[in-house]
Amino acid sequence: MNSGIFIGKIWDIPIRLHLSWFIIFGLVTWSLAVGYFPLEYDSLSPVLLWVLGAVTSLLFALSVLLHELGHSYFALRSKVPVSGVTLFIFVGVAQIKKEPKSPGEEFRIAIAGPATSLLLAGFFGLIWLLDRSVLFLAAPSAWLARINFFLAVFNLIPGYPLDGGRVLRSIIWERTKSLARATQVAASVGQSVALIFIVVGIFTIFSGELYNGLWLAFIGWFLQNAATSSLSQSTIQHSLKGVQVSQVMNTQYETVPGDMTLKTLIDEHILTGGKRIFLVMDTCSFEPCGMITIKDLKTVEREQWATIRVRDVMVPKRRLISVSPQTALLEALHKMDDFNVAQMPVMDGEVLMGVLSREQILHYIRLRSEIGV
Repeated sequence: MNSGIFIGKIWDIPIRLHLSWFIIFGLVTWSLAVGYFPLEYDSLSPVLLWVLGAVTSLLFALSVLLHELGHSYFALRSKVPVSGVTLFIFVGVAQIKKEPKSPGEEFRIAIAGPATSLLLAGFFGLIWLLDRSVLFLAAPSAWLARINFFLAVFNLIPGYPLDGGRVLRSIIWERTKSLARATQVAASVGQSVALIFIVVGIFTIFSGELYNGLWLAFIGWFLQNAATSSLSQSTIQHSLKGVQVSQVMNTQYETVPGDMTLKTLIDEHILTGGKRIFLVMDTCSFEPCGMITIKDLKTVEREQWATIRVRDVMVPKRRLISVSPQTALLEALHKMDDFNVAQMPVMDGEVLMGVLSREQILHYIRLRSEIGV
């Protein structure tokens, strides 16, 4: 989720454009400039049609961003952190870092997006009523009113993790008092809705409408993957609930001196011992001064391994992202995602207690799943 082109911050929330966004921007601009606007403005030159199409596409992208900011606003009001908003090929995604604390919070956060789109549909509809006779304005405002209305209706389909699916989850959560159960039911409904889209798309293709059928099938495939992914994410959050870093961290970490060559580290510790993470010790104070991983070694050419020292490649202690033993394991996992690291030292003040890696967390989740906890 953190991939994409950073374009700015709103309410201290990073806004990014996924590379796939440029595909949909081009397709929407093309369809407007070639298909829609020539029917409305038959006297305009091709250049003006393309300019009008690009401007309208940008307003559509802004509408999607406002939809996601609607979710983000109510999440922040409920003190639910939002790590970023990313605009993708179809939709935007507000990356909410943890589950809401109550069904009411879930409902308000979920419904805020479609409500924002409906308000935008009304706004552009009002603009259309005021500018129907103004060249360059009537057709774009009418199209934006329709597309925002469609965006609201589409997101209200009860297919988790669409907004309608999250609304459904909040209702089930309220009735069952179980978030895990509500998520399972909502995700199952979402997968069923996705299957309906795929089946209808296939029938549409065989009926001769290839373009419409492909879009329906692709939307179904997108929903299926999103529902499966969201269910997996919810399962992980449920598995890690109430678990602290101290219960999973590795206290049997391996240390190496800072003046060791990379060749010695690789030959005597990595290839023979199978370790991937090493704490680097200061040769004078015998205190940890950094950390080195296999990822760090990849930045050095093989020919230099015999001369480059570990301390020259390690991540220094002052730059290490650490957690305490009492930190919630789910919070630690989010921290790894935020800083794009696969392992962190566990510090109790200035005292090193152990090392936590993403691999250990995944191993812990697999064990819980195998024994049915």
